[in-house]
Amino acid sequence: MGLVIAVLGLGEAGGALAADLAAGGADVRGWDPRPDRGARAASAPDAVRGSDVVLSVNDAGVAVQAAREVADELRDGQVYADLNTAGAPLKRELAGVVAPTGALFADVALMAPVPGTGVRTPALASGPGAEAFAARLAPLGMPVEVIGPEPGEAATRKLLRSVFMKGLAATCLESLAAARAAGSEDWMREEIASVLTGADGALLERLETGSRRHAARRVAEMDDATSQLDELGVPARVSRAARAWLEELRDA
Repeated sequence: MGLVIAVLGLGEAGGALAADLAAGGADVRGWDPRPDRGARAASAPDAVRGSDVVLSVNDAGVAVQAAREVADELRDGQVYADLNTAGAPLKRELAGVVAPTGALFADVALMAPVPGTGVRTPALASGPGAEAFAARLAPLGMPVEVIGPEPGEAATRKLLRSVFMKGLAATCLESLAAARAAGSEDWMREEIASVLTGADGALLERLETGSRRHAARRVAEMDDATSQLDELGVPARVSRAARAWLEELRDA
């Protein structure tokens, strides 16, 4: 008999994971409050009852409620993995809900978009159930890196990466909006793509040390850049934030 996996939440991410896990031979019992998402269980407790692994792929705002709803069905040796994007305090709270049941809690951070990747999405795992989560999901195709025994360690790394990735996205959006207003969007796209394609450790070092070494000059440069965006009618949110960082480095 294959691994029995309960998937709580069959939205974009949960649905993709459930489909891939089923294709890989797992007995998947999916649950979602929306009837149009093809749940195979009558309720969340029904999905969890007798399963080997529980994947909570809901929303961080209802993660604790979801765990409490199924707590009576959790048992020794079961793995309860929360895959929602949330901070370490919430993951620790979830671990506290799961611990009295005897199930092993795993804080799982998905490190790439799930649509298009599915069960092959790279993941970090921490918490008392991290090793068991990796052992059970890796054979089904999920690359899992166990990073520690404490709930919240994986969540912390995920959010640290979010600072970079979402900040990078905001920078690209602002740059493209300004270039579009200036009639140079195609050129700007090529510039961004070229930098990202050639990115390496040397670029990171140059960005870090160069910002400190040339902070005063770059404050003046960003003054001109924000003025240009103002003239173009483009909100200079990221540019002003970058100027503030450079000003702090200059003064330090």
